[in-house]
Amino acid sequence: MRARFVALRFSFLVLALAVTAQAQEGLTPYHIAQMRTVGDAVVSPDGDYVAYTVSIPADPLEANAAARAELHLYDINQETDRVLLGTDVNPRAVRWVPSEDELSYLARAEGDAGTALYTVEIETGVVRQAVSMATSVVDYAWHDDGQRVAVVANAPLPERAGPEMPYRPEVYEEDYVQRPVYIVRAFQNDLLRRLDVEGTVYGLAWHPGDHLAVAVAPTPLVDDRYMRQTIKIYHALRGDLEGEVAHEGKLGMMAWSHDGNHLAFIGSADINDPKEGRLYVVDDEGEDRTDLLPGLEGHVKSFEWLDGDAIGYLASVGVETVYGAVDEDGGNNRTIVPGGFAVFDAVSANAGGDVVAFAAQTPAHPREVYLWTQDDRRPQRLTNVNPWLDDVALAAQEVITYTARDGLELQGMLLRPLGGSDGPTPLLMVVHGGPESHYSNGWMTAYSLPGQMAAARGYAVFYPNYRGSTGRGVAFSKLSQGDPAGAEFDDLIDGIDHLIAQGIADSARVGVTGGSYGGYATGWLSTRYSDRIAAGVMFVGISNKVSKVGTTDIPDEEFYVHARKRPWDDWNFFLERSPVYHAGGGRTPLLILHGKDDPRVDPGQSFELYRHLRLRGQAPVRLVLYPGEGHGNRRATARYDYSLRALRWFDHYLMGEGGEPPPYEVDYAFPENARMGTN
Repeated sequence: MRARFVALRFSFLVLALAVTAQAQEGLTPYHIAQMRTVGDAVVSPDGDYVAYTVSIPADPLEANAAARAELHLYDINQETDRVLLGTDVNPRAVRWVPSEDELSYLARAEGDAGTALYTVEIETGVVRQAVSMATSVVDYAWHDDGQRVAVVANAPLPERAGPEMPYRPEVYEEDYVQRPVYIVRAFQNDLLRRLDVEGTVYGLAWHPGDHLAVAVAPTPLVDDRYMRQTIKIYHALRGDLEGEVAHEGKLGMMAWSHDGNHLAFIGSADINDPKEGRLYVVDDEGEDRTDLLPGLEGHVKSFEWLDGDAIGYLASVGVETVYGAVDEDGGNNRTIVPGGFAVFDAVSANAGGDVVAFAAQTPAHPREVYLWTQDDRRPQRLTNVNPWLDDVALAAQEVITYTARDGLELQGMLLRPLGGSDGPTPLLMVVHGGPESHYSNGWMTAYSLPGQMAAARGYAVFYPNYRGSTGRGVAFSKLSQGDPAGAEFDDLIDGIDHLIAQGIADSARVGVTGGSYGGYATGWLSTRYSDRIAAGVMFVGISNKVSKVGTTDIPDEEFYVHARKRPWDDWNFFLERSPVYHAGGGRTPLLILHGKDDPRVDPGQSFELYRHLRLRGQAPVRLVLYPGEGHGNRRATARYDYSLRALRWFDHYLMGEGGEPPPYEVDYAFPENARMGTN
């Protein structure tokens, strides 16, 4: 199939940018604030269409709102694209109805009590409500007959005894409701059965017959979702429990084979595996588990059953992704699309496996839709949701390899300063969170990832995959366990030293930033290694490993896959691995930012480090809180504000005069020609 960019409808064309000399010099925070991205792309079972969503952000100068989605339909045979549903609908969880002429999605329309399940006919655009519950529908799975659907919905709140009071306290981790499964006849809203599932349901997979696989945790608490999910197999109509998968640790997606004889799922190797990434198959009773890719030094991200007994899978391997296929017995493992072409984030195949859609990114653009058919040597890009980006100069990006002090080989991505440099330049190191995640060689710029924004200002930007990162197998992802801020963060210093030795980085002008565990790294390097770091921007980060355990919603995940011991097993160890313990040596100007409603890393973590540094008065420090935001910013203005503050902090201390912090007020002015149209 020949490659081509689709001439999209006017909703995309309004984004065409009359590029000026300033815009050609690189990306600004306002550009990033308006950047659109493709969500998941799903191929129709007959292989004739690809449906995909486009996330469209709000203008940060007009509304502090979350992004909304459009639903598009690409006709593969006609090579045309059209919008089926706009941002007024804001569809999500898009899937094909088994009839193949309708798409289903979740949305909340005017008058709905909560989120409901809808369908839209692809030819006529006619919308029908398929299922409406008393509370919001959060997930669903169609039966092959296209009439019955299993839905996960929040259970109704229990009736309270006594009179209605004007004030009620919250009861922490007890005052919750479960999310059961309901079997419903679609379009008639006829409730056939509520399954007697003990716990909260997080995933569904409907067998071609009447079996339903359910991923369930004991409670809706996040720790249980991470560490205690199991897969149970029910008879959907009788409600009988007919099988259970023996598994410990984290779980990912699951799906039945076309003949219903096997269930495949992504899971962890054991309870201490930091990340689900093994591809397993069990029989229809949940037994005879087989690891299909036991030697994979990477992590499986998603998969699709193909015709016969094959599974097409998408895996992260190092900083690249590969698309391959393996038989259900683990034999005949083969590569279909090798790594190095693009970073594939999601995959969807038709029933025959000869038409495959990917949501993919490259160093030159964020997620777009790519299509592979058996006639193609490699996937072809279908969409261009940010056409203005084609005319903006981007900095060069490369994969680098370096050796840690103990001989371990590590990888990372490096963006060179846009326009080049005459010698060592200021360096920004961006540390990923988790640490059970990793950077891939794709698009490296977002509101909290300075990437191309910083490169346009003359920085080199370094994204290291330190030990404990994913993408290199189970053993590598466990290397940091039991040693927080130890060898894992020494890897970061070794990466800086490598770039200094290569003549890339200026040793006197090194900045560090990151969120969550990357925020922990930022706090650690800005105190324990303060002599190496000239400026830091810490986001939703950990500062006290003792109090973090007592205030987070994932203390068991912290124990099983990170610390491997509890604070009371070794109080001093936890304290000594905390940035607050080393705050007395902090001389690094540190900007601390945090969502005020963060349940994962309590804002108190930022208050603690701020206060310890402030009391000593040896380094500039500023704390910025974002009301209404949690573990990361979701809304447009909060994101834009973050980008501006972070870049200004680094400019001030790595390229400017330094000294006292810049004013706490932010200048939101931007060039009028940077506005890319209305959203």
